Amino acid sequence: MNRTQRTLPQYILLVAKGFCMGAADVVPGVSGGTMAFILSIYEELIQSIRSFDMEVVKLVFRLKIREALDRVNWLFLVCVMGGIFTAIFTLAKGLAWLLENQPVLIWSFFFGLVLASVAVVSRRVSAWSIHLLAAGLISAVGAFFLVGMVPVQTPETWWFLFLSGAIAICAMILPGISGSFILVLLGKYQYALQAVNNRDFVTLFILACGAAVGLISFSRLLSWLFRRHHNLTIAILAGLMLGSLRKVWPWKIAEANAWPSAFNGETALALGLVVFGAIAVLLIEYLGAERETHQNE
Repeated sequence: MNRTQRTLPQYILLVAKGFCMGAADVVPGVSGGTMAFILSIYEELIQSIRSFDMEVVKLVFRLKIREALDRVNWLFLVCVMGGIFTAIFTLAKGLAWLLENQPVLIWSFFFGLVLASVAVVSRRVSAWSIHLLAAGLISAVGAFFLVGMVPVQTPETWWFLFLSGAIAICAMILPGISGSFILVLLGKYQYALQAVNNRDFVTLFILACGAAVGLISFSRLLSWLFRRHHNLTIAILAGLMLGSLRKVWPWKIAEANAWPSAFNGETALALGLVVFGAIAVLLIEYLGAERETHQNE
């Protein structure tokens, strides 16, 4: 594939952009794909991922590594992925502490992020119609009841971890959808954070293998869906996110959603964090829209 020739400072900048993507992906509600779009590496990222076809796999199995590398934009991916993993290992410990010690406040922030993300994703529909609204509503209702049925403790077996990684990685190719949020829905967000902090490389390897398979296979499926049924796909995704807000509701009693017991300082701070999270997502989306406008001029 065609590659952009870069200097050493430009490759270092790629690592920094990857770090920004990783920081976004660690937080439920913020999309690494959106960050990649803002940082002007989204299209190259998608093309680089899609370059991993069956021919590359065959060359690897034949130990023709050099020929396989010639077919992919590997240096670009190494820099971006290096930045992503650096962010994940740097930020995971702080988030794990907050989830353990300040659950209401951190989930309030996450709730605001996801709520604003619903609005951001919805704006990608070029023209809403009755059948699109119906599809979005059906998916929202379905997601609301589905997340209510997801057990507090999901399996920690290898196949479920593999599946979680495969589904969550789609965030990298879906601006507006957060991979961490998918892990929250699957009950594996805190588990994954703990694996990072405890250097549980077996768990991380299984998640990574699932992510690799999901990234290569789902990228083609999602590309086809967006190409053939763009508005319907977006409407369903927005509905799923809206209904899934049930999962990230900050106030809970015995794992069941509840209203705050009293309006106090913590409640006021929590509501402020909802607003702050929503503004953060809208600001990121605004910056992305501004960049797209300048590119089209």
